[in-house]
Amino acid sequence: QVQLVESGGGSVQAGGSLRLSCTASPATGYMGWFRQAPGQEREGVAAIGRDGSTIYDDSVNGRFTISKDSAKNTLYLQMNSLKPEDTAMYYCAAGFDWVHRSLLLRSDRYRYWGQGTQVTVSS
Repeated sequence: QVQLVESGGGSVQAGGSLRLSCTASPATGYMGWFRQAPGQEREGVAAIGRDGSTIYDDSVNGRFTISKDSAKNTLYLQMNSLKPEDTAMYYCAAGFDWVHRSLLLRSDRYRYWGQGTQVTVSS
């Protein structure tokens, strides 16, 4: 069983920045960040494969950066130039099997999920 613990959410004004963290125990293979706003489906934001390759949703590309510190088993999401439409509950997710990079933003490819951390961006 894998446990994922997120931190770093909060409230910020538009244009601001936040960094989310997710610590995995034990270490996992590929990992990703997803978000879900009220009344909307969960969507993939960014993910990092077992080989370190990354993929971003078009809505955050150029503003968000995903990274992983393997020594600490910790995943990060640096979010810059935040917009009100980024407001959502953000979830960390992980899996072990190999997944093609093009599928890393699909929630059905992940077995393990964190409890979520709220990000609120005000205009």
